[in-house]
Amino acid sequence: MALKELSSLEKYLGLKKPNKYTTQGDRKVPVLQNNGSPLVGLVTIASHLVTEAKRPELLGDTAESRAVVHQWLEFRVTKVDDCKEDVKSTLKVLNLYLQDKVYLAGNHFTLADILMYYGLHPLMVKFAIQEKEQYVNLTRWLDHIQHYPGVRHHLPPVVVLRNRVYTGGHN
Repeated sequence: MALKELSSLEKYLGLKKPNKYTTQGDRKVPVLQNNGSPLVGLVTIASHLVTEAKRPELLGDTAESRAVVHQWLEFRVTKVDDCKEDVKSTLKVLNLYLQDKVYLAGNHFTLADILMYYGLHPLMVKFAIQEKEQYVNLTRWLDHIQHYPGVRHHLPPVVVLRNRVYTGGHN
């Protein structure tokens, strides 16, 4: 999955020459053979691609926002990627956090939004509408990110709205 994410990120960033990735270990950690030593791990490689594309704003534009972006990138790798048993509590944390935010790092779209979207997509795309409604802030955020130009690429859209049929209405 991480290799598709990195490929989509490259496309989003407009990088012309696609990189060659391998994976290592049971967890299939991505590895990028760089000119020097190899870069290992989704966040490390993604941050490198952002720098290569000269898009530093995606890593945060202040020291505080860079820390918040890094925090959510770490959350993605440590909580979302490993939330097999405790999916609901991970989603509740995100839902609560996004209650009054447009993006994970406040008012600016960042790499954290892109990678969190890619990490949550496989979970959210399987949820029924009723399940998504339990995480209304997270679902709103996810829908916003999936419509951000150039982000979704290889992924099918997550359906977030349902047609409400009202019965017993007034005539």
